[in-house]
Amino acid sequence: MATRKSSSTRTSSKKRTQGIPIRYFWWKVSGFLFLMCFIVFYAPIVKTFLTIKEAVSGEFTDFRYTHVDSYGIKIPKRFKVHGIDVSKYQDRIDWKKVKAMQDEGVKIDFVFIKATEGQFNIDPQFQRNWRQSKKEGMIRGAYHYFKPRKSGKWQAALFLQTVTYESGDLPPVIDIEETGRLEPEELRENLREWLEVVEKKVGEKPIIYTGYKFYEDYLKGYFDEYPYWIAHYYQSKLKITDDTKWSFWQHSDIGKVDGIRQPVDFNVYNGNLEDLKDLCLEF
Repeated sequence: MATRKSSSTRTSSKKRTQGIPIRYFWWKVSGFLFLMCFIVFYAPIVKTFLTIKEAVSGEFTDFRYTHVDSYGIKIPKRFKVHGIDVSKYQDRIDWKKVKAMQDEGVKIDFVFIKATEGQFNIDPQFQRNWRQSKKEGMIRGAYHYFKPRKSGKWQAALFLQTVTYESGDLPPVIDIEETGRLEPEELRENLREWLEVVEKKVGEKPIIYTGYKFYEDYLKGYFDEYPYWIAHYYQSKLKITDDTKWSFWQHSDIGKVDGIRQPVDFNVYNGNLEDLKDLCLEF
């Protein structure tokens, strides 16, 4: 049977009920103040710790970006040597304007120019780009787009017949981005054939251009004696977790440059300008 509570009991219960929200309120205030204190005082310490950990481990490095309006992209400003790569898709280029462009300390120091593809294809803009970029004082390099199912030897022959190197040019580049549905071993065998033929003729190890994932899946650990040019877009960092030293990083494919009507790939060199010149060929 239910019994009726006395008036004093009801009053005491009411006071306790009214006091609960007040206590919760002060708990929330205290929690908020604690969180703010943590953010203000401890977050910088945590950030510093992580930065030190990254630097010590060597697993990756953080590159700060700065948006440069005239180029239309964010550029990793830690690097001082910037360049582009071009092909027929950039149409007819005004190299005088390319060379003259400069903004926020960023200028175009080097260019890689597509020369050939597969066994038979020569880029229709190559010879003009090759001559004019040199005339305007650009440090230039030529690249071959590799077709894995075609003979590495014959692809190398086409490239060497097309490109006339001079002292001061960057080493040859092979651009490998597809497997051609070959088994990894056969893919690497064809690639190595191209590399060895070109190296024997030019006297310098070629540079391997590829995407970061392609490198991880097919090349990592097999061509460590060659310099790498890695494509890794829209990232604030480039990481290669083994001992491979990358020389060039293609960090954007939507850059704008005076004298070029189409979007263009942007790259940085992992060193200073003197280092880049030391990398160039000598005859």
